Amino acid sequence: MASVLSYESLVHAVAGAGSVTAMTVFFPLDTARLRLQVDEKRKSKTTHMVLLEIIKEEGLLAPYRGWFPVISSLCCSNFVYFYTFNSLKAVWVKGQRSTTGKDLVIGFVAGVVNVLLTTPLWVVNTRLKLQGAKFRNEDIVPTNYKGITDAFHQIIRDEGIMALWNGTFPSLLLVFNPAIQFMFYEGLKRQLLKKRMKLSSLDVFIIGAIAKAIATTLTYPMQTIQSILRFGRHNLNPENRTLGSLRNVLYHLHQRVRRFGIMGLYKGLEAKLLQTVLTAALMLLVYEKLTAATFTVMGLKNARKH
Repeated sequence: MASVLSYESLVHAVAGAGSVTAMTVFFPLDTARLRLQVDEKRKSKTTHMVLLEIIKEEGLLAPYRGWFPVISSLCCSNFVYFYTFNSLKAVWVKGQRSTTGKDLVIGFVAGVVNVLLTTPLWVVNTRLKLQGAKFRNEDIVPTNYKGITDAFHQIIRDEGIMALWNGTFPSLLLVFNPAIQFMFYEGLKRQLLKKRMKLSSLDVFIIGAIAKAIATTLTYPMQTIQSILRFGRHNLNPENRTLGSLRNVLYHLHQRVRRFGIMGLYKGLEAKLLQTVLTAALMLLVYEKLTAATFTVMGLKNARKH
């Protein structure tokens, strides 16, 4: 139990939350991705063309709309994930060499805990980020939230408290995304450490980019459905939307493929890959460097032995 509540676990969690800078820098890419996922009638153009359209129609700062609630959610989400991941690893591995199988299981459990605790934050920030957007799809019902607190209040009042967990089912399936990412990341890192004493910043960046690119591509169709369910403002198929049941997930998958072909499930993938891979790589770079620096300053033994 002491290992769970140790300074090491806390430092790992704080380092995970250090991705705020990276997310801020690449935030417009996430805006482009979300618009293409949710607004079915927006033509799938290159990322920079979509961003130019948004700026032209809605103003220069439109790509950064909803930045604060997204960053707040990201901090909470990363803190929960990294703290749970490293705490479970400390308890299970207990100083022994870790394996990719153990990393996958630990990553999955940490992801489930993260989803159940932070989904309400992501539902709210998705709606705030899209508020005021000029949609091509007439079926989308606009929102009028005054802020994070008001969004929580209106959603609970108008849709019920369980609406805050819209999209939980696809989110739970997407737990495999960070699990796959960390499995590849930890595995690649172990392989490189067999050949050298320590990793360079470039090594960490490349490993992080490769790991996240694989995870993102494999799970992107489910991310599209997750965004639609979190937004929850489409007039189509409003029944049985709570928690994003399997039936509703399959319905949306079928509708996308029927109307737009298999590539309809991958609208916005270019922006997502650019944003996610660059953010993840920088996040892991900050995570590794900040963790190592903090342990050095505190004079603690680095518990991250593999």
